[in-house]
Amino acid sequence: MYIPHSDRYEEMTYRRCGKSGLKLPLISLGLWHNFGDITPFMVQQTLLRTAFDHGITHFDLANNYGPPYGEAERNFGEHMRRDWHTHRDELVISTKAGYDMWPGPYGDFGSRKYLISSLDQSLKRMNVDYVDVFYHHRPDPSTPIEETMGALHDIVRSGKALYVGISNYSAVQAEEAIRVLESMGTHMLIHQPSYSMLNRAPEQGLLDVLSDRGVGCIAFSPLRNGILTNKYLHGIPADSRAASDPRYLKPDYLTDELLDKVRALNTIAHDRGQSLAEMALSWVVRHDSMTSVLIGASKPEQILQNCKIVHAPPFSKSELDAIDALTL
Repeated sequence: MYIPHSDRYEEMTYRRCGKSGLKLPLISLGLWHNFGDITPFMVQQTLLRTAFDHGITHFDLANNYGPPYGEAERNFGEHMRRDWHTHRDELVISTKAGYDMWPGPYGDFGSRKYLISSLDQSLKRMNVDYVDVFYHHRPDPSTPIEETMGALHDIVRSGKALYVGISNYSAVQAEEAIRVLESMGTHMLIHQPSYSMLNRAPEQGLLDVLSDRGVGCIAFSPLRNGILTNKYLHGIPADSRAASDPRYLKPDYLTDELLDKVRALNTIAHDRGQSLAEMALSWVVRHDSMTSVLIGASKPEQILQNCKIVHAPPFSKSELDAIDALTL
């Protein structure tokens, strides 16, 4: 029987999610790449236990995480049965729908039929009665925003999700979604954009919209698919994602110019007493409006390293200026 560390909540910082009563850990665990059928079940179990033992209470999924589609949720459902059912009220479990999930016209994007059907399937796979957060995973240019937000509103009213959010929406799209949802009487809890030192698009209005409207923010891909780690400082290792799985990181993207920038960022991190990955995560959560940052992990040691950012020193103006000079 799994018995969590008794001091787990003393090791993590928690931030309020926008204008809500919900707090999230500074670091959240994403189950995107390492909870499908390519990862042994016991490795998954060790990752989840290590995270929770160090105060990470938020586990983030989506309907099509795997591989294959649905497998991450299905595996998580087995972990729920074995380890987590007695700790359900200590967890924030989130899932999403919006990308391709099943064949035909009703298994993608943002229709009411797709979103509600997908969540029903997710709940069954995960062995839970509700999720804490349900996201629309991406904007749908063909479905009226009133229908998509109406589905999220009704999902909250049904009790199948306690809160709802959006992901991959631009500043303009997010502003409209927040307005429409709130006109129905439901507050938008959170937005999940891609944000890192190498992808600063959310700074072009999105972070301001979320702050102004009291919506939390959680960043995914803060390490830019592993680029902002020490993995590629000396080229492309044979066991790296760029070498083995070019769907998410193509070798051609790792130009000499980019790697020179990464090496320079690594020097700044070293001078701060951090690894490059630690600095990259610390940089993302430097914003007061940033509620949490999503990490992925294939080894428990990576989780332990990332948790060090709870005690990271603040950035000096000269450090931020040096990072801006390399990444803007």
